[in-house]
Amino acid sequence: MTETPEVSAEHHGDHTHRDVNGGWLRPAVFGAMDGLVSNFALIAGMDGGTSSGSKFIVLAGLAGLAAGAFSMAAGEYTSVASQRELAHAEIEVERAEIKKHPLDEEIELAETYRAKGLDPDLASKVAKQFHADPDQALEEHVREELGIDPGDLPNPVIAAASSFICFAIGALIPLAPYLFGADSVVPSLILSLTALFVCGAVVSRVTSRSWWYSGLRQLLLGAAAAGLTYFVGTLVGPGIG
Repeated sequence: MTETPEVSAEHHGDHTHRDVNGGWLRPAVFGAMDGLVSNFALIAGMDGGTSSGSKFIVLAGLAGLAAGAFSMAAGEYTSVASQRELAHAEIEVERAEIKKHPLDEEIELAETYRAKGLDPDLASKVAKQFHADPDQALEEHVREELGIDPGDLPNPVIAAASSFICFAIGALIPLAPYLFGADSVVPSLILSLTALFVCGAVVSRVTSRSWWYSGLRQLLLGAAAAGLTYFVGTLVGPGIG
């Protein structure tokens, strides 16, 4: 009797992958970055356009934090829920096709394997084995034809919560110096630019970019957004006042 070969412990420990489905990582990263950049830019614009003092800047910053966090959560929930509903609808279409035309679907799956380089006889045997169990056949067809894992679809609640929390944390960073009594934009500027670089560097841990490239890119983009908003504030603020 031939023994089934097993993966070595060394390979099993080294061969791991990061989450690429975007269930929580994408909304978390996007939420934190957006909260930091948008509220930093908002505070910079208020500082450039008003001389009314830090109380109005704090009010604007808190309003921006709350509005942005709720908006991001609602948008992320709707987006992911719609994506999930579409996936489920397409899965049901595939389920109906397998039930109605099992042989045709088996041939179709075998053709998919042959296109990937499997021997024609082996491809047919693999497809036939999958189709011995309708549930396994469905999962395999969904993976091959739709490119999704039916058991690992993004969760809209998790996505919305991640987006809300991370946006609020990001938006709180440029506001924090004012909450502790700062009366100028300088402390907020220093803290925000530092946080932008750190956040960009942290993101590099789940991408292929170097930490300094990701950090510097995020710092420059955030600084540009805040600088432009500050400029708009200096132009519009005096006229409104």
